[in-house]
Amino acid sequence: MNRSDWRTVALVTAWQIAASICYYTIFAATPFFRDEFGLSRFAVGLVVTMLTLGYAVFLLPLGALTDRFGERLTLTLGLLGLAAGVALVAGAPTYALLLATVFVLGSMYGTAMPGTNKAVFDNVDPARQNLAMGIKQVGVTGGSGISALLITGLAGVLFWQAGFLVAAGVGSVVAVGFYHSYASESDGSADGYPDFRALLANRSYVVLTVAGLFLGAALFTTTGYTVLYVEESIGASVAFGGVVLALVQVFGSVGRVLTGWLSDALPGEPRVKIGLVLIIQSLGSAVMFVVVAATTTERSVAIAFSALGFFVLGYTGVYYSLMATLVRADEMGGATAGGQLALTSGALVAPPAFGSLADTVGYRTGWLFLAAVVTIATVFLVYVLRTPPPIATPAAVDTSK
Repeated sequence: MNRSDWRTVALVTAWQIAASICYYTIFAATPFFRDEFGLSRFAVGLVVTMLTLGYAVFLLPLGALTDRFGERLTLTLGLLGLAAGVALVAGAPTYALLLATVFVLGSMYGTAMPGTNKAVFDNVDPARQNLAMGIKQVGVTGGSGISALLITGLAGVLFWQAGFLVAAGVGSVVAVGFYHSYASESDGSADGYPDFRALLANRSYVVLTVAGLFLGAALFTTTGYTVLYVEESIGASVAFGGVVLALVQVFGSVGRVLTGWLSDALPGEPRVKIGLVLIIQSLGSAVMFVVVAATTTERSVAIAFSALGFFVLGYTGVYYSLMATLVRADEMGGATAGGQLALTSGALVAPPAFGSLADTVGYRTGWLFLAAVVTIATVFLVYVLRTPPPIATPAAVDTSK
């Protein structure tokens, strides 16, 4: 990548880190919500569901606005909204208001994937776009890991809301810096909003989003219940649970960069080689969910969750890289919004279902349930691999020719 490419990647990665620090405070704080408001595991799952519901409701409108007005404006306003949302969560006095504030927080995160993906595919050399996507996606796992340590660490020193207030400050500062530093030749399309009807007619794209529904269910449930599982099933402290969640994010970051590099470096048609990488990630996730279900000690849980993070959190960059082989460049904002809506929709039902299984049967059954979920996703990914898209010029350019 040249200097301009690296500047774009650095700015959108910094934005993604700050946004993820704000958004993923909810996942790290589940034990504190349970203690503060006297919640069951099912009620904790509803907190995650409300967060992702806000995300899901606003994804398509914000993706369309990104295509229309450009990513600089939408990303800046989105991060300012995230900072405000995380501050509201810290001040929520009741469970009902907690649900309302996490919905607001989730809605603002809807600017993330459409804006940052559009920035990469509009501004980075096509031969390095998959690597750029992998690096950018490290912002998600990196920000989430920082959030886990921030929330659980400061709670032990100060009070449980302290990490939320720090996250709000970080988000505000980075938003201002991003607005003044980011420049792009793409300021939006004067032609209007993306054609979602055309995207729905693209069978390969639609099937990929169906796979995303199952992949998202596994991803968000894993991050939402890691700390609780480590505390309740293994008997470790909340602080140790925060460390395990951070390890999940760190290894997820490694997975995103490595698979992004492989997607650029491997020979062959982009759709095929990227699809194979994503299938391997999904199957690896299924295996590791089975391993996690058998963990009984602090050491084994740390190792198992680290490996799980590599697979189940490591696929999102490849997921969007594969999507770029199925749609046109001018559709990436709307297509990304649809793909992320699918990921998020899985998180609307899976966390409460997992929590209900943990309440009634046990955590082991919950992890095996997630293993089955990602196995189903693999079936849909095989279909995508075998079905060429109905477009001549996808956003991802075939640099092997």
